[in-house]
Amino acid sequence: MKGEHSITLLCELLAVSRSGYYRWCGRPVSARKRRDGDLAALIAAAYRTGRGNYGAPRIMRELREQGTPISQRRCARLMREMGLKGRKRHARKPRTTDSRHGKPIAENLLGKRPPPTGPNQIWVTDITYLRTDEGWLYVAAILDLWSRRVVGWAAAATMHACLVLAAFRDAVQRRRPPPGVVLHSDRGSQYVDDDYLKVLAAAGIERSMSRTGNCFDNASMESFWSSYKTESGLEELLPSSRRAGELATFDYIETFYNTTRRHSSLGYLSPVAFENQQPTQDIKAA
Repeated sequence: MKGEHSITLLCELLAVSRSGYYRWCGRPVSARKRRDGDLAALIAAAYRTGRGNYGAPRIMRELREQGTPISQRRCARLMREMGLKGRKRHARKPRTTDSRHGKPIAENLLGKRPPPTGPNQIWVTDITYLRTDEGWLYVAAILDLWSRRVVGWAAAATMHACLVLAAFRDAVQRRRPPPGVVLHSDRGSQYVDDDYLKVLAAAGIERSMSRTGNCFDNASMESFWSSYKTESGLEELLPSSRRAGELATFDYIETFYNTTRRHSSLGYLSPVAFENQQPTQDIKAA
């Protein structure tokens, strides 16, 4: 406005004196304002590190870990002033699995076992799908329930048993688990396939399955899929091909989710950081 109107006119309109205005212009910036400016730059950098997914709680943890003290309230205020918001998950209706395959199902062991106290005790697995310009891409993943780390995954144009077998073999190659690991899934036909069952039996895996039509028995996988689709942007931006979708999945899981993304359930550590801070245990490098 100063370029369009005189200072005298503006002061008269705002009912302030010219001398008061110039005193205000010459007033030094307060220490708090300078600190806000420094914090705003750090918040913006942490926001980029989180790929635009982090809200104030995770940004605060990121800065504190870097040695910068900040309260969640101040972080939230500065984020509002900069127009930064964490991505929100879209509400979803529970998706049930068609279990009308007539094959024997496994008992639900998750409700009977205590929570895992270390790696390679309980794994959970599931399948989801992505729409691409080339058609559907199906993704199977296996999560270690203790650290929430994705220990194996695979993608394919179909959701046959070979997809879940590929994810399982990926997990075994990475973790070399001892016999007795519980692997929990829904009752989908892929998880009762003869070839799949033979491979699990040979590895000494104990099977566990959700109750009929109850996706909440596998809530950790449902939560992961929600984060995966929302935070990767794959829910809104369709990949141009199945290969592009697979590469985007690799990028999300291997370079962000496992190694960087902060989990509130893990004390705001990433799965890899959570595993690395624990006493030396039988955790194989991924």
